[in-house]
Amino acid sequence: MSFQYNEYYNGTTGLTVGVKQVLFSEKSPYQMVEVYETDTWGNLMTIDGMVMLSEKDEFVYHEMMTHVGLFAHPNPKRVLIIGGGDGGSAREVLRHTGVEHVDMVEIDEAVVRASKQFMPEVGDFDNPKLAVLYEDGIAFVKNVKEPYDVIIIDGSDPVGPAEGLFKKDFYDACYEALTEDGILTAQTESPWVPSYHDSISGLFGILDEVFTVSKMYLAYIPLYPTGMWSMAYASKGIDPLSDEVLKRIEKGLPGFNTTMKYYNKEVHQGAFAIPNFVKTLLS
Repeated sequence: MSFQYNEYYNGTTGLTVGVKQVLFSEKSPYQMVEVYETDTWGNLMTIDGMVMLSEKDEFVYHEMMTHVGLFAHPNPKRVLIIGGGDGGSAREVLRHTGVEHVDMVEIDEAVVRASKQFMPEVGDFDNPKLAVLYEDGIAFVKNVKEPYDVIIIDGSDPVGPAEGLFKKDFYDACYEALTEDGILTAQTESPWVPSYHDSISGLFGILDEVFTVSKMYLAYIPLYPTGMWSMAYASKGIDPLSDEVLKRIEKGLPGFNTTMKYYNKEVHQGAFAIPNFVKTLLS
């Protein structure tokens, strides 16, 4: 059996991937979770018909979601991941040996179960530093007792259970849940897709209001709508392009030579170079 998976992001324009078979399909209390075996990209996970990751290109998203913030922080020990049920962000965070504890708050157990079964190389779920909590991350962050050094918002598109991840009260709570040097990163959709524009401009307006430093950065992920994907960096004062941060990356990266496939010092710097048409969304 072979057929095509299609994700339309603008009318009938979208992405087509050849599929060999459906490996997992479950309607959870929150969303439809599916895993396909593709003809080119390894296994592919979708949620409510939208691509979350494939085995072959997931490293781009997960490295950029995590290392930009973790290298910017002088000494990250406690990390919170909201979402990220596939485990890829946690895997990358745990490659920083100084990290002592990671809480991954994922609302949907089905996402974790599907990833463990059909994408076993993505996550590092047996790591003793990782705690997986099946809770609503929006509610969780409002009740944090011990603050985190880095918070990573690894959610899906702003619909369904992820809609609240684009609201001001959520980011107010994130700010309070961070330490004095705290840093936040989040996925913020594709600037090429008109239906995302309001979410992008609205979210960066919120981050500008809540945090001292707020910047967009970009990564290029083949199976995400249009391939160009934006992410947010926000902090209580640390500039991700400061000399101090760049020196920290240069010093720390040699220990990652065998695992980094996308992220490096030059990519870190260049990711914050924003094209003019994208800047108009932020003004």
